[in-house]
Order: sequence, then C-alpha cells, then structure tokens
Amino acid sequence: MQNKTIIDKLAWIELKDKSILSTKSYGKDKYYIPGGKRETGETDEQALVREIWEELNVTIDSKTLHYIGTFEAQAHGHADGIIVKMTCYSGEYSGELKASSEIEEMKWLNYSDKDKISEVDKIIFDSLHQNNLLD
Repeated sequence: MQNKTIIDKLAWIELKDKSILSTKSYGKDKYYIPGGKRETGETDEQALVREIWEELNVTIDSKTLHYIGTFEAQAHGHADGIIVKMTCYSGEYSGELKASSEIEEMKWLNYSDKDKISEVDKIIFDSLHQNNLLD
C-alpha cells in the first residue's frame, strides 16, 4: 500500500448568524476556511494567529482558541491520494476583518454554498450543520 501524502493545515472557524467566514485566494475557483500551514517550530496557536493576521488583518486571541475537530479529505486541485488534514479551531479576534495578501475575497457562506468549497471544507460544513451551527 502506498503512503498517503498529507497536507497538514490549520483552519479558523468563525461563525456568525449560522454562516461561516470563508476566503478565496487570487486565481482559485473555490472558497476556503481561512488558515494555512505551520512553519517549522510553530505551534498550532502561533501558526493560526500568523496566518489569520496575514490573510484577514485581525489578531486572534490565542487564549480563546477552542479545538473543534480534525477533518481529512482529498486535497482540491491535487493528484488522487493527496489528502488534506485540517485541524480546526474557533477563537475570538480583535480588529476589522479585511482581505489582504493573497486573499481576493472573503464571504460569509451557508450550508447551501457547499458547491463553492473544497472537499475537506464540505466535511467541516457537514459537521457544523449537524451540530446546528451552520444553516
């Protein structure tokens, strides 16, 4: 059996009025839950705070981070067998949300927007929907 290639990512789940904050990068066709990859030596908290600052110009309070779950699925736009593993947290932030660096657009999505997101995000949407957090 071949080894799975895993893309290890972190995601910040920000919910408002039963919709979820999602972002779309320049040149991409899908929305993604904001977040990204750890850099060498970073903790989940450090990486998430850095990534969200880079993408959305807000500061996450690492003391309020709450683990939501880890989800795996085929990675969007990658060869078969490449899996993305998304470790999700919620947490309070300060500042005003605004798309920056590689982010073209941010949007509040609902469960009915599942056709606009990647495979792993669909699993996360399903979980949030089942827990009555996403309409």
